[in-house]
Amino acid sequence: MGKIIISLLSGLIGFLFTFLSNYGHNLLGTSLIRGIYGFILWFVLAFFLRWVLGFIVKQSVSGRDNEFTDTDEALGGNLDLSTPDEDEDLINLLKQKPEEDNGGSEGFTPLQPPKLVSMKDPEELAKAVRHLKEE
Repeated sequence: MGKIIISLLSGLIGFLFTFLSNYGHNLLGTSLIRGIYGFILWFVLAFFLRWVLGFIVKQSVSGRDNEFTDTDEALGGNLDLSTPDEDEDLINLLKQKPEEDNGGSEGFTPLQPPKLVSMKDPEELAKAVRHLKEE
């Protein structure tokens, strides 16, 4: 009986909220119809939510009853944590020091990319530019 009363109150709140939010923008009949839809929706949602919460609470209470049959000392006394085996390569990467060269390098050497230079005749390039300007 308590579930239905709470669901009815929730539906009434949904009706009032929907009706009042629609009354200023719509006709009275449209606002009432939308308020009834709001009542139905809020009623069903509240009833479903109460049913789901009741089911969860019932499951947790029945699970706790089974736990209390064991001794209280066993509760929380067993913690099973395991970590994966540490890989030797990972340990070596963490302990590895930078390699020292035999003096072959003098430190930082800047990158020297090849230069993009055209090997064409300057007269030919000038003709190409004049040709492009004319079009």
